[in-house]
Amino acid sequence: MSVVEAKICGIRTPEVLEAAAEHGARWAGFVFYPPSPRSVGPDEGAQLVQRVPMGLLRVGLFVDPTDEELESVLNRMPLDMIQLHGAETPQRVAAIRARCATSVMKAIKIATIEDLAAVPNYADVSDWLLFDAKPAKSATALPGGNGLAFDWSMLSGRSWPKPWMLAGGLTEANVAEAVARTGATTVDVSSGIEERPGYKTPERVQRFLAAVRAAGSVVE
Repeated sequence: MSVVEAKICGIRTPEVLEAAAEHGARWAGFVFYPPSPRSVGPDEGAQLVQRVPMGLLRVGLFVDPTDEELESVLNRMPLDMIQLHGAETPQRVAAIRARCATSVMKAIKIATIEDLAAVPNYADVSDWLLFDAKPAKSATALPGGNGLAFDWSMLSGRSWPKPWMLAGGLTEANVAEAVARTGATTVDVSSGIEERPGYKTPERVQRFLAAVRAAGSVVE
């Protein structure tokens, strides 16, 4: 049996946080990007982060943040990782990592195989990579959390110089297939456990994490 770990992203309530911890999530993600329906402010986020139990790692998601925006969060709460989900260049990722002295994960957004060409440059300056579906070109499209999947076969049989997570359209119904096709050992879910945008339930967290455990049991 192989262990597949999970990140529950876009946590906004203590109940969902408790369900993530109780049912075996490894990472708890908090969104600091106001346009997102999953966003929390620095004060609200700090209250939630204070409730994160030992063993559950804390991730703050940002989109093209300024130094001031990062500091407004980091001055209020400890984070184990900064997730950059915007159009940050490798140079900006490196600068944030050095300035904040915190592990950094960079999201690589994928629509075609050509999008993977960006991986080496970001792998050089980040601690983790995250593969997510590239959003549609629309004025209202969010950088992530759109419930979109990409062609998982593009990751099949590949290896990367840094640890990585798989995101994009994952649900309890398809996470086993996603793990089998990509070889992912860490998955990231947000919209796939929501009743509507921004509203997760403990029950759906529990079901997703059960599906992740089952997916791990069939990975060789």
